[in-house]
Amino acid sequence: MPSRSAILIAAATLIAGTALAHGGEEMDMSHGGVPTPVDEAPEHNMASYFRHPEHFGWSLAHTSLMVLAWFVFMPLAIFLSIARSRHHLSAQILFHILNGLGLFTGSVYNRSTPDLYENNSHHPIGWTVTAFTIVWTVMSTYVAYSEYKSSRRASLEHATTLNALNMSHYDRLQQYNDEISPRDSRDSGQGTERNSASLFGSRQNSSEHVYRKPEDFGEDSGFDEGDEDEGPEKQGFLGNNRLDRFVSKNVRKLSSKRATTAVRGTQIVLEKLLLLLGFLAITSGFIVSGGLFRNRQIFSGLAHYIKGGIFFWYGLLTLGRWMGAFTEFGWAWNIRPQPPVVSKWKAAIPSAEFTESFVIWLYGATNVFMEHMNNWGKGWSPSDLEHLSITALFFGGGLLGMMLESTWLRELWNSPVVDQKSKEVGLSGEPHLEESERWEEPRTYRVPLNPMPALTIMLLGMMMGAHKQDSMVSTMMHAQWGGLFTAFALARGVTYVAMWLKPPTSHFPSRPPSEIVAAFCLTSGGIMFMNSSADNVWAIESNGLDAMTIFTCTMGITGITLAWEVILFAIKGWAVRKERAAAMISSSSSSSSSSSSDSEASEQPQQVSIPRVQSKSQDREETALNSAFDSTPIFTQDQTKVAIDPEISFEDFYLRQATREFANDLDKLRSAGDFSHEKSIPLLISALKQGTKCFSVDERRMVGEMVGKKGG
Repeated sequence: MPSRSAILIAAATLIAGTALAHGGEEMDMSHGGVPTPVDEAPEHNMASYFRHPEHFGWSLAHTSLMVLAWFVFMPLAIFLSIARSRHHLSAQILFHILNGLGLFTGSVYNRSTPDLYENNSHHPIGWTVTAFTIVWTVMSTYVAYSEYKSSRRASLEHATTLNALNMSHYDRLQQYNDEISPRDSRDSGQGTERNSASLFGSRQNSSEHVYRKPEDFGEDSGFDEGDEDEGPEKQGFLGNNRLDRFVSKNVRKLSSKRATTAVRGTQIVLEKLLLLLGFLAITSGFIVSGGLFRNRQIFSGLAHYIKGGIFFWYGLLTLGRWMGAFTEFGWAWNIRPQPPVVSKWKAAIPSAEFTESFVIWLYGATNVFMEHMNNWGKGWSPSDLEHLSITALFFGGGLLGMMLESTWLRELWNSPVVDQKSKEVGLSGEPHLEESERWEEPRTYRVPLNPMPALTIMLLGMMMGAHKQDSMVSTMMHAQWGGLFTAFALARGVTYVAMWLKPPTSHFPSRPPSEIVAAFCLTSGGIMFMNSSADNVWAIESNGLDAMTIFTCTMGITGITLAWEVILFAIKGWAVRKERAAAMISSSSSSSSSSSSDSEASEQPQQVSIPRVQSKSQDREETALNSAFDSTPIFTQDQTKVAIDPEISFEDFYLRQATREFANDLDKLRSAGDFSHEKSIPLLISALKQGTKCFSVDERRMVGEMVGKKGG
């Protein structure tokens, strides 16, 4: 099946550079010597999985499921986790389902076919990365459960505090009722002891009675320390089933604020690492399936796939910066936020140009001794010298770029100007406003305008585009990705010109359109770089394909990849907005419950005021209390309305008694260390108002009718 084999080989070489990026070929930026013609290499005569005619369906199913799991659902779960979305665990479960099906189909295919690539690295890489994903999901579950438990505990503590306050008000209501109701409402008129139970009938003896004294809370109210810890479990984090009880029992023993913080930090690091590990796993799978990079061809393959993969991810990061990633670092073509808007360590992160220059310098420093590795023990060829010169370019260009980003060096360069300013100020005294503006640093100083990273990459593209190759296809492919890197450098230059003409003035990303072009050129150039290795070129030529076929397919794959990245960032923004709205609703519902009595009182046709208690302790705090209500005297209101509406009568009665108790305790309140005239009194007034909601409608009506019968 030559046509099917050609399609599979082409797809392997393309997607290997698409979903991940790590490999190489003859463009040999890491070795020299006169290479053996690729068609004479003995490993090219060996069978591969792509050319194996049997069980093709299992291979296709395995490939499709793995690409779907690692390229679609794993990034989706990671972005939802970054947004702290409640849906990230669901996305992780979907990923594990697809990954499990992929592992199953791959195992079936391996057992059904001979071992065509002995001692390959794809199998151990795949199982290792899968183990990392399991650890990732366990940590995500732990963090989600701990945060859920913490929020439930906070709500229970809030409920306990409110109930304790309301029970205190209830006890005072009972005492006042003892004074105005000396007889039990159910007795025959024969003298009985004063008992507030007469006010509420048989509810006090009911097992469903919900009002208890504060000292009774710890006994059976369900708010003791043990129950507080069990609150989230009873609520059912995973549902009221055995799995939920198992998680609740075991995770609770290890759950603590410090442990949760440590696990969350590890989870964040692992999520970033999983993107690269998944990239490595998929790429190694296509390499093994195509039978590429055997024996000494591994050096060429690694050279192209590692370096091409770096440029692939560089393009993804460039598009991410354009959309607003790393805004807190000032990497999104924006003004860097300063503390306390961001943490100090984020404000101390170097600029994006410094980071790019450092990576370039590091590559040159580490590869200068590796360019002769493929021909170790032999003489240095012109190709070796070419690649050594490229590493020297990277070393020098990266070092120059880092120095240009050094603020310390900039201050040294400005020293003569600063001295001149000091002399002028000393001669003329205090400068005028117009003159002082001339001594201010230009606004362009706030933006890193450093062309060295782009210039280095452009020179690399120009040199490798003219690099001598063994075939026309290889020469064209090198020229294509070399031209893409040159286009990236030109687009980045347009960005710098725009930033120099009008520097950013906002923390929001500037989003210069030239960066979209730069990202596209880097991503597609990285894929072409990966697929221009010697073995890839041999596979392309042996299946009747040419360089333009690969170039055209690469452009399509690049567009799909970048479009998916844009969607992921949009999903993350949507998740952040949803979680923020949910938090605001939760917060507002908590605050509205504390002020529900106040809002209900404002809806009544006639409001009543609390009479000023004649006490020596009464001062402006009590004035604030009384001014919180309307000025209609409680004792002069229409008794007919009271009789008709027991709700108003009950509210008047309750607030009268609560205010009396409050006035008697003012001296104690003033002596409290955290007492505040501006905050404490309004808070207590709000608490007094919400106390009426402790009672049911029937109880409020019963008390209101009794108070109305007694004439208020």
